[in-house]
Amino acid sequence: MPAFASSPAPEMTRWGKPATATQRLPGIWRVVTPSHGGFVISEARQAAMPAALRLDEPEYEHDVDWSLVILAFQTDFAAAGDPLFDIELSLATSTVKSWRPERWEAYASEALEPRQSHVRREREAFEARIGKLVVTTAYGDWADWVPEGKVGILGYTLVSVDHLARPTYADPMVKALVDAARYEARGSVISFDELDAEILP
Repeated sequence: MPAFASSPAPEMTRWGKPATATQRLPGIWRVVTPSHGGFVISEARQAAMPAALRLDEPEYEHDVDWSLVILAFQTDFAAAGDPLFDIELSLATSTVKSWRPERWEAYASEALEPRQSHVRREREAFEARIGKLVVTTAYGDWADWVPEGKVGILGYTLVSVDHLARPTYADPMVKALVDAARYEARGSVISFDELDAEILP
């Protein structure tokens, strides 16, 4: 991998003006803003990102996409001698597998099972319920319209789900009651018919 030069600290990011900016490696800045943060990398670093890990813009937010930078430049990070980098690399690997499974597979040439990826599990759960009424909101019997021992649910017809497991729904909203114990035993994505929901007017 080529040597990289230091780059100026970012003065503005898509998350706002940095409150702090730390250059972890030449050309890799860790920034924090009042609203968010992540890695901002230089043009040279962005060009050197493996295609499977490269985003369109050189900003990699700190919830998930930071992990792409760690994987891409793991040799450089390891050489810098941070005693905690092994932990950081392990976390980054798990994060990419869980939240960006297609990128991991393209980068590592390793197929992932659904159990290894949160996004893939969620996406498959949604895909299996396309066209059905799916629960989106629930209320306990503290709500004035929910009897004791029941859970009130609201939901919509599931139309589609994208690669990040974000669903799209269609109106109208439907309101129903279900058995509380059965609702508590549900999976993360559940349809009205799986709960034997009692549709309310």
